[in-house]
Amino acid sequence: MANDLLRDVYVVDAVRTPIGRYGGALAGVRPDDLAAHVIRALVDRTPDLDPARIDDVVFGNANGAGEENRNVARMAALLAGLPVTVPGVTVNRLCASGLEAVLHAARAIACGDASVAIAGGVESMSRAPWVLPKPERGFPAGHQQMYSTTLGWRMTNPAMPPEWTVSLGEGAEQVADKHAVTREAQDAYALASHRKAAAAWADGAHDAQTVPVPGTDLARDESIRETTSMDALAKLKPAFRADGGTVTAGNSSPLNDGAAALLLTDEAGLKATGRTPLARIGASATTAVEPNLFGLGPVQAVTRALDRAGRAFRDLDVVELNEAFAAQVLGCLAEWPDLDPAVVNPHGGAIALGHPLGASGARLAGAVAHHLAATGARTGLAALCIGVGQGQALVLER
Repeated sequence: MANDLLRDVYVVDAVRTPIGRYGGALAGVRPDDLAAHVIRALVDRTPDLDPARIDDVVFGNANGAGEENRNVARMAALLAGLPVTVPGVTVNRLCASGLEAVLHAARAIACGDASVAIAGGVESMSRAPWVLPKPERGFPAGHQQMYSTTLGWRMTNPAMPPEWTVSLGEGAEQVADKHAVTREAQDAYALASHRKAAAAWADGAHDAQTVPVPGTDLARDESIRETTSMDALAKLKPAFRADGGTVTAGNSSPLNDGAAALLLTDEAGLKATGRTPLARIGASATTAVEPNLFGLGPVQAVTRALDRAGRAFRDLDVVELNEAFAAQVLGCLAEWPDLDPAVVNPHGGAIALGHPLGASGARLAGAVAHHLAATGARTGLAALCIGVGQGQALVLER
C-alpha cells in the first residue's frame, strides 16, 4: 500500500501505573488487573468515546507464563468492562513488547483495518511463576529442574551458540568493553537518572500520565532513590563479572511491576473522542544485532526510523531511551554523536523509574507524547534495546 493512502494515526491519551519494585507495592496485583486498570482509565478519561467503537486492544507482555496467560489483552479488556465485542491480542517482543503493541495497533489504523484502538503493555515480574518442563520420559524417579520466568534465558536450546546466550548483564559488560564505558561513567549516569526522576515527580511532570492502582498506596514510582550518591553506588559489587566487572545493581534497571496504555485513533475516531491529540504516530523501525550485543540494538533502529521520518538527530526535542543498563545507554550515545544527550530521558529513565518488561515500550511512547503536548515541541522518539539482539524505535510528531 502506498504511503499516501495511509491514514494519520493520533495518540489521543496515554496513561501508566506507578511502577512498583519487585516484591513491592504492586506485587499483590495480578498482571491482568494491572492491564485492565490502565484500559479503564483511558476510557474514563475519554467520556465522549463509546467503548463499543474500540476496534481492538493490543497489549505487549514478555512473560505469558503466569496469570497473564490466555491472551492478557483480551482478559484485560473483559476485566475493564469493555463490551464483549471488543477483541484483544497479545504480542511479545520481549523488552519492546509494549512499543510493538503500539506499532501493531497503529498499522491497523493506518491501513484502515481499525479506527480506534487501545495499545499498551503489562508485566508483573514479582508474580512471574516458576515453570517445570515436562520430562523426556514419563514417571521420572529423580529430581526435576524448575526455572524462574522473571527474566532472561531459560530452557535454552542447546543448538544456540554459547556466546549468544550470555546473561543480560554480561551482554551489558560486553557493550561497556566495546565502547570503553567506565564504571564511574555508568554510576554517574545512574545517579543522574535518579535525580532527574525525583525532580520530575516533585515538579509534577509525571502526574498527567500516572493513574494509581486502586487498593494500593503507591503514588509514585517505587524504585527511585533520590538519596543515593556516587559513594553509595561505588560500594556496590559487580553483579555479573567478578573480575573487572563494571555493571552493578546500581547502574542497571531493577525488576518491576506495572502497566501502560495509549488510546490511538484515525481522524474519524479522533472526532468521536472530542479530544485534542497529544501527538501523531510517525515512522518506526525494528532492527537486529548479535544477541549478546542486544544493548546496541537501538542504534540502527533509531537511525532508520529518523531516515524514514525525514528527520535528523538535531530535530529531536525529546528522546525516551530505555535504560536497561547505563552501559547500554552510554554505548548507544557513543554511536549517535549528533544527538544532544540533554534531550535524552529528561524526567529520568528505567534505572530510576523501573523496567516492567512488557510495559516499558508503551510507557516510553506515552512519555514522549505527553512531553510534546506539554511543551509544544514538535518531534520526539522512543527506543528500546531488546533481549536476544533487537532494537526498536518510534518517531512521534506534533
